[in-house]
Amino acid sequence: MVSSLAYIGFETPALDEWQEFGSEVLGAQVVNRSDGLGLRIDDRVERIMIHPGERNNLAYFGWDCGGDAGIDAVISRLAAAEIATTEESELAAVRQVDRLVSFTDPFGFRHELTTGLAGAGQFTPGREMDGGFVTGDGGLGHAVIMVPDLDAAMDFFVGTLGFNVSDHIEIGMSLRFLHCNPRHHTLALSGAPGIAGFHHLMLEVEQFTDVGRALDIVNEKKLTLAMSLGRHTNDMMTSFYVRTPSGFEIEYGTGGLLVDEENWEVETYDAMSFWGHRPPEERLVPGIIRKVG
Repeated sequence: MVSSLAYIGFETPALDEWQEFGSEVLGAQVVNRSDGLGLRIDDRVERIMIHPGERNNLAYFGWDCGGDAGIDAVISRLAAAEIATTEESELAAVRQVDRLVSFTDPFGFRHELTTGLAGAGQFTPGREMDGGFVTGDGGLGHAVIMVPDLDAAMDFFVGTLGFNVSDHIEIGMSLRFLHCNPRHHTLALSGAPGIAGFHHLMLEVEQFTDVGRALDIVNEKKLTLAMSLGRHTNDMMTSFYVRTPSGFEIEYGTGGLLVDEENWEVETYDAMSFWGHRPPEERLVPGIIRKVG
């Protein structure tokens, strides 16, 4: 079954801007590739891929399934849901994984089931950092998508892909938080009738100093701060949100809560944050969106 978010890919006309944003703002190690840019954040190969494109778009999710048995288990569930899958050995070599099986979900998102993301030696941050990024068994971080039918999305991601529910937030809009490893959530779903899209990617760092350092850089460069520094109610992450050159947001934070599966109780929160996380006075269009239905 799905065990973590191994990697993620985007298409954008703003490829050149990602060189500076990836290294100087995020602290990632930028790798020039024949198909765009890759961002390394640990001892694995690039977990974030930025490809050239005519418009901003979420290109794919790459899910680690822990091995062939995990991939095959998901394939069986997808077949039961009448969703076709494709074995892609040539693409597996490009993504630097041992195996890759692709499919498109009911909402139009492309997914790649993988195992064996290659190692790449020591990670070298793109700028000064006191610590590293939190990855390991928790994978890349978490992603938040907008879906037109929240109930159908829960049926698919929980019932078919096997995610577990962490908790809910109800604040005029409904959010569902899902985990597949001890990270509080690897995927979150936001109900948005008539819309499917990508809101943000979360990168967690080990040291709070690195959150502050990144926030200073965002302010010095006068980048768009989508939400100010704050602390979330459900996963306890202390973070800020910055708008990327491709329109979606990066949540950059530290101190995320881990799920103890045996003793976990699903709760519903009526606030997103204990403090902070204030949006700008002029509301931003929420990430990469496309109208559906």
